[in-house]
Amino acid sequence: MGRIYTNKLKAGSCVGLIAPSSPVSEARVQQCITTMRNMGFRLKCADNLSASKGGYMAGDEKRRAEWIHRMFEDPEVDAIFCIRGGGGASRIMEYIDVDVIKKNKKIFVGYSDITNLHLLFNQKCDLVTFHGPMVSPNIVDHFDKDSRVMMYEALVTDNEYIYKAPKGMPLMVGRRGQGKGNLVGGNLEVLCASLGTPYEVETDGKILFLEEDAEFLGKVDRHIFQLRNAGKLDHVVGIMLGQFEGCKQIDESYGILEIVLDAVKNPSVPILYNIQSGHRFPMITLPMGASCEMDTDVPMIRFHIEEAEAAVSVTK
Repeated sequence: MGRIYTNKLKAGSCVGLIAPSSPVSEARVQQCITTMRNMGFRLKCADNLSASKGGYMAGDEKRRAEWIHRMFEDPEVDAIFCIRGGGGASRIMEYIDVDVIKKNKKIFVGYSDITNLHLLFNQKCDLVTFHGPMVSPNIVDHFDKDSRVMMYEALVTDNEYIYKAPKGMPLMVGRRGQGKGNLVGGNLEVLCASLGTPYEVETDGKILFLEEDAEFLGKVDRHIFQLRNAGKLDHVVGIMLGQFEGCKQIDESYGILEIVLDAVKNPSVPILYNIQSGHRFPMITLPMGASCEMDTDVPMIRFHIEEAEAAVSVTK
């Protein structure tokens, strides 16, 4: 059975703006509000968007978790967008009531440190979430056409959503084959931090998506082999590699793909790379927890919406 895919976004929808990880400045909050309103959305904002704990967290962890509950429970809120990622989301996990999410399923968008919440909502709440543009780092300053069009397509689709590679950025084949399973994953470092916790990433029978930004290649290697050593690569049915910008190769002949090929020994596991989703631009939205099909012969990535609530008309 497919994961629950929520009601669709439309012009005039009410967006809840939250900060589960790090804050932004008050001036940046106002820029975010103005930008989202200019896109045709009504807004409800958490009161901790510019709050600070330790200089890198948007206030106390209980307060951050409570705003997640409030936005999911609010019947006026149609979609929840994270203002940014950063750090500290791991602290709020124990305070999130999964029953609140299960009873009030709705669109949820973010990436990076928000990987924590994708795992929780996908695995414990059967909710499809969206690894997509956040308001401050993406939508305000550089909401390019590819990012914008694909976000809307992902958030309004009725049947299937097909990844469309931006011009000049084709899907690349690391290992040939076909795979089908629910998509899981996100930021590599955050996925590794989930190991040994109640929110540990579950990969058996899944297609695993990985991305990272500006990390020393040896650290990326350590994290990928941590997943391997924890058995998280043993029963995947496919690997999708997103953006790894700034993870500079030391030897031109050995990079991210070669590390993954060394880590995933099963020759039947297909690998696609150069997927434009991660910390850079364009930022193509991926439905996390959705049924995903990948085929390297085309190459192609298709998401199937197998179980959906009633859709509503959308004006982009």
